[in-house]
Amino acid sequence: MITARGTISGVLDSEGLPAFERIYAGLPERFRAEALPSPPEAPLLIKVNEALAAELGFDLSHIEPVELTALFSGAAVPHDARPVAIAYAGHQFGNFVPSLGDGRALLIGEVRDRAGQLRDIQLKGSGPTPYSRRGDGRAALGPVLREYIVSEAMHALGIPATRALAAALTGDVVYRETVLPGAVVTRVAASHIRVGTFQYMAARGDEEGLRILADHVIARHYPDLADAPSPYTALLEAIVERQARLIARWMQVGFIHGVMNTDNMTVSGETIDFGPCAFLDAYSATKVFSSIDQQGRYAYRNQPGLAQWNLARLAEAMLPLIDADTDKAIEAANAIVVGFAGQFQTAWLAGMRAKIGLFDASVDGDLDLVQALLTAMEAGEADFTRTFRALCAAAIDPAADAAVRAEFSDPAAYDGWAAPWRQRLADDRRGAGERLAAMRAVNPAFIPRNHRIEEAIVAAVERRDFGLFERLVAVLSRPYEDQPEQADLALAPQPDERVMRTFCGT
Repeated sequence: MITARGTISGVLDSEGLPAFERIYAGLPERFRAEALPSPPEAPLLIKVNEALAAELGFDLSHIEPVELTALFSGAAVPHDARPVAIAYAGHQFGNFVPSLGDGRALLIGEVRDRAGQLRDIQLKGSGPTPYSRRGDGRAALGPVLREYIVSEAMHALGIPATRALAAALTGDVVYRETVLPGAVVTRVAASHIRVGTFQYMAARGDEEGLRILADHVIARHYPDLADAPSPYTALLEAIVERQARLIARWMQVGFIHGVMNTDNMTVSGETIDFGPCAFLDAYSATKVFSSIDQQGRYAYRNQPGLAQWNLARLAEAMLPLIDADTDKAIEAANAIVVGFAGQFQTAWLAGMRAKIGLFDASVDGDLDLVQALLTAMEAGEADFTRTFRALCAAAIDPAADAAVRAEFSDPAAYDGWAAPWRQRLADDRRGAGERLAAMRAVNPAFIPRNHRIEEAIVAAVERRDFGLFERLVAVLSRPYEDQPEQADLALAPQPDERVMRTFCGT
């Protein structure tokens, strides 16, 4: 629901705003570039995430609607803020670009949330920065709504991700394949430091900059490592471990990022940049949605391997910090990166075991059982989310098999898998109620369906109708609940509704 217009331009001073800190802006100049948002033509606030705002210390009862609109559209910045664009490099589809940076985003500053944790607040789509490389620095309404919907859905699914604090129209137009309404999303993150941020310093041979950056990351995200015997080695280990767990969670809900470049991987372990992302409908290990991923580099099944590849690039950048002896540094870093595969496999199998209702991890054969199910699902074009959700009831009552069988083009493929599964369930003794609750807690009923997101975008862009957008945000905030009155949003797309390509929006 659209809430307010705003025209304030300049500095905003309201008693309802939290205190903005300038921590990243206080790093040496080569880490960032100062910039201001471009004044929007006719800003209009679409939505504020009120629960997140309260968590961050915003008192919305003391901020006028016109002030909120100005803040979240880039028409004004808080009086104590110091907006900066962050410098970084990155491997884009395997090709190294030594200088990228925030070309359409501005870090307004950091705030301390109610738990005392620092959180970045960033405007995305607020106009050009010194890193825009001839781009307009703007965002179109469609990608802003996609980021809002998907990032908040990921959070509700329990997957670390940046959050969406607000979305606003700017009143300007942006030119992509066609003329589109401009918009801004306000993004919240533990931080916006990426693998590419380390690569930026390494590409310049800036060992001092690497050390400053690593110390900053340790203080911000891994304070327990400050007193480790080898803190930078321990930092690499910690980042690898977090990424292994993160990618395992992606795979367990059928999420495809779509553009896993090194500048899109955070060192905090959060999912970031929801441009051409999508969720699986019918299961396919090789599925690609991103229109810019012409070779399938970031296909669903490739994500763990590409995450490890990205972490190897991080390790390369950090070599001068790990050991002054290059050979020793390479040996230590390589061992850490190689360890990603085992960490990912352990996290992934634990999650998949839970999805099919198993508790006892000491039994051999569960990996084969999971792989057999995925093979049957792919051959049978079974919907990923609906199949696993239907298994919840089937695990405690064979009469519920009908709902699972209905997801397969050849139900016999499920029947062949279900027999050994039921034997395994019988050996894994748990009460029916306990098993059902555990399975329903890891198998969502609702995901951000690609066709529904597209439907919401079309309604908003063409008719300024934000009804479906609002409905999706509300339903996806409770993805593990059945919500029978919203059952249509859990349906797989009909053949003519399938979205085959998603777009970055830059």
